[in-house]
Amino acid sequence: MNNILSQYMMRTILAGTAMVLVVLLALAGLFEFIAQLDDTQGNYQTSQAIRYTLLRLPNLAFQMLPVAALIGSLLGLGALAGGSEIIVMRSAGLSVRELAGMAAVSGAVMLVLTGLLGEFIGPPLDFYARNMRLEARYEQDDGRLGKATWVKDGSVYLHLERVNPDFEFGSLYMYKFDGDRLAAIAIAENSGIDENDNWILENLRETRFEGDGVQVTTASRSIESFEVNAELLGSALAKPLSLSGREMLSYIDYLRRNNLDATRYVTELWYRVSRTFSVMIMPVLSLAFVFGSLRTGGAGGRLMIGVLVGLIYYLASETLANSGQVFDLNPILVTWLPSVSLALVTLFALTRIR
Repeated sequence: MNNILSQYMMRTILAGTAMVLVVLLALAGLFEFIAQLDDTQGNYQTSQAIRYTLLRLPNLAFQMLPVAALIGSLLGLGALAGGSEIIVMRSAGLSVRELAGMAAVSGAVMLVLTGLLGEFIGPPLDFYARNMRLEARYEQDDGRLGKATWVKDGSVYLHLERVNPDFEFGSLYMYKFDGDRLAAIAIAENSGIDENDNWILENLRETRFEGDGVQVTTASRSIESFEVNAELLGSALAKPLSLSGREMLSYIDYLRRNNLDATRYVTELWYRVSRTFSVMIMPVLSLAFVFGSLRTGGAGGRLMIGVLVGLIYYLASETLANSGQVFDLNPILVTWLPSVSLALVTLFALTRIR
C-alpha cells in the first residue's frame, strides 16, 4: 500500500514540477532570445540567436529547478490536500514522518535528475552555445576571434595574443623565473596546442640571462611541454556556468598548485552542489505548508507562497554567494547557509504538525 501511495505522490509532485519548469523556461527563454536580438553581429543573426537560446535552456533549467520543485510540489500536494487525499492517507495510518519520507523520495528522484542535468548536459551545451555565438559574430574577422590572456605554469608566465576555441594563439610572450630572478624572455610569432597537448611555437627567439652575460637563441619551430593543456586552458576561458563539476575540480587544483586565486570557482562549485541538494528539500517543505492554512486555499494562494519562498531562497543564495567572494568569506559557509536554513525551517514546520 505504501509503495502505491508513494508512487502516486511522486507522480503528482513530478508532474507539477515539470509543468512549472516548462512555464519558467518559456519565460526565461523568451527573455534570453530578446537579449540576443540586441547583440546580433556578423553572421550571428536571428536563427543563430534561436539556436543559442535553445542550447542554453538545459543550464537555465538547472538553475530554476529548486524554485520549480517548490512551486510544483505546492501545487501538486495542495491539490491532494484540497481533495482530502492527504487526510485519507493519514486516516489510513500513515504518519507525518512517512508522508515526509514519500515526499523526500520524490525529491531524491529530482535530485538525481538535477545532478545529471547540471553535470553532463547543461555545461557542455552552454559552452558550445557561447563558442558558436563567438565564432558566428567574428567569423569574418579572425583577428577579433579570441582574447589576450595570461597563463601561469609553475615558474613560467605566458602571455597569449589571443585564445580561441581552436587553440591558435598568435604571438606568444614567455617569461621564465628562477625564484625571484628573471631567467629568460622569449617571443614566438605563432603558437598553438596540438592534439597531443604539446605547445607548438614558431619563429621562437629566446633571450637567457646567465651570470653577467646574455645568450640569444632562435628556432623556426619549437615544441614545449607545459602543465597547462587544452582542457585547462578551455576551463580558463569558459564561464563557471559552462564548466562541469569535474572540470571545475581540475581547474581549482591547477589554480591552487600555482598559488592563484580559486575563490570564484570554489564558490560556484559549492553553490552548484548546495542548489542541487535543495531540490530534495522542496517537496518536504511543500508538504509542511499544505498541512496548514493552504490545505483549504486555492491554487493561486499556493502559487503565491511558492513564488515568495522561492524568490527569498534565490535572492539569499545569490547575495551570499556574491558577497562571499567580495568579502572573502568561507565559500562552503556562504553557499550552504540558505539550503541548511531551508532544511531547518522544514524540520521545524514538520514538528509543528499534529
